[in-house]
This record gives sequence, structure tokens and C-alpha cells, in this order.
Amino acid sequence: MPITVEEFATARPHLLSVAHRMLGSAHDAQDAVQTAWVRAATARSSASIENPSAWLTTVTARVCLDELRARRRRNEGPLLADAVPAADLAADETVLRSEDVSRALMVLLDRLTPPQRVAYVLHDLFSTPFDRVAEVLATTVPNAKQHASRARRRLAPARPGAEETGAEETGRPDQRIVDAFMAAARTGDTRRMIQLLAPDSVRDAEAALLPHGGRTTVTGATDIAAETAHFRDRIRAACRLAVNGTPMYVIAPGGHPFATIGINTASGQVTRITLRPARADDRFDALEPLAAL
Repeated sequence: MPITVEEFATARPHLLSVAHRMLGSAHDAQDAVQTAWVRAATARSSASIENPSAWLTTVTARVCLDELRARRRRNEGPLLADAVPAADLAADETVLRSEDVSRALMVLLDRLTPPQRVAYVLHDLFSTPFDRVAEVLATTVPNAKQHASRARRRLAPARPGAEETGAEETGRPDQRIVDAFMAAARTGDTRRMIQLLAPDSVRDAEAALLPHGGRTTVTGATDIAAETAHFRDRIRAACRLAVNGTPMYVIAPGGHPFATIGINTASGQVTRITLRPARADDRFDALEPLAAL
């Protein structure tokens, strides 16, 4: 057998990380790595492999590419959080936090074609040489580079410089106020939230996002701050993205869109917060260069 159990065990954490970025699911990543191991264990070649980790990465990437292409043939869209089993969602969130994976990037990767995603993940995230990327994709090195380049273009900010701070005079929220409110909301700092909320501010939310019987509209800084503090775990799973061209926060546990948070400001305070479920037809774009995600 060209790959030993010990070599596979050593490479497995890396393989899981690669497969997770490609498939967006810890559960699917485990399946892909297990499939790669079965292929390695049943390989008939008796020749020794100089770099077992690189060889296993290639096999795992091919398994992931097959799965991504199968999803596309089945016309499966990106999985929203509501469509992911709770245990899988928790596993995906654990990976994001333990490996410090960019939540925004995981949302955006779903925009790529299978070859683009594989090329980008292998080369840009894991520094795999393009000759090996080309081997995975069964294409030439120039084509592999083109797939990665197209991925970078699709992941780049759609409207660079369009959400500058202090822009209320143009009709856009003051991003400094929005970010300060979200920072307070993440920690449940009700005093700071009350300071940032206008006295007559309003929070609107669709009933599907609330516990049974929850109020869809809450008015007043104190009540909004108190309610927001109860949902700080959700807010900790939020990242900034453009949604259908509008900058806002996206709650994305495990990298799966769940809801959007639109925040309006006026005179240095938050005046309205609007929450709605993420939709399959939402378009997500980066607001910052990839290096900052």
C-alpha cells in the first residue's frame, strides 16, 4: 500500500481543512477525506510516494471537485442555514472558530464554479503549486491559473470605496455607528447599545426569525437593547457583506447565510434595524479586499 495509516493520520487535519473550504461543510469534508483514504488504501501501485500529504491532498481535492460538480448537476444552490441540520451547523461553526476561518469568505466561496473554487482554495488558501492544481483539474497550468484568477475577480469587492464612514448626507448609514452598535450587540452591552440607539428607534423582524410569539416590531432604545442582548450568540455569527448591492451584516452560522441585518442611522444614532431571512436568490459580494476577509 503506497500510503500508510500513520501517514494518513498525520495528513488528515490538513485534508479536512482543505475539504471544508472546498465543500463548505465539515460533515461533507469528513466524507471526502474518508473517500480519499479508501482510494489510497485500495490503490494497487507498489511504488513509494515521495510526499504522502501532497498526494492525499490531490486525491481529496479530486473527490471534492466531483462532489461540487454533482451539486451543480443536481442544480443545488448554496445551503442556507435553515436547510442544514443543527448538528452539522454546530460542527461547521466549530471549524470556523477553531481554525479562525473567515465567515464572509465561506459565504462568498459559494459564488464560484467548481473549478474556480478548487483552484482558489488550493492555490490561494493553501499555497498549492499550479502544476498540482492543474493535475487535480485535469487541465493545463495556464488554465488552472485562469480559474484562480476568475475566482479572485468574483470574490473582489463589487463597489470598492462605496461604503465610506460618515456618509449620512448621501443617504447611506454611518458605518462607524453601525459597527459600534454591532460590537456592543456581540457582547450584550445594553448600556452602550442604548447610547447608540435613538430614543424612538425601531426594530423590525420577520416572524420566521423570532421565537414563537415574539414581537415583530420593537420600539424604543431600552427595549431594543434588552432584546438584542438575548440574541448575542446569533450576532457573534455575523459578518459584513454587500447583499444585493447594499452593505449590511449577514448572520451566517458555520458560513451558511441565515438572516440579514440592515441598520439605518441619523444624527449619529441608530434609527432602525431590519432583520429578514436570507433568501436563495440573494447576491452576496465582498465589501473589503480578500486579504482583509
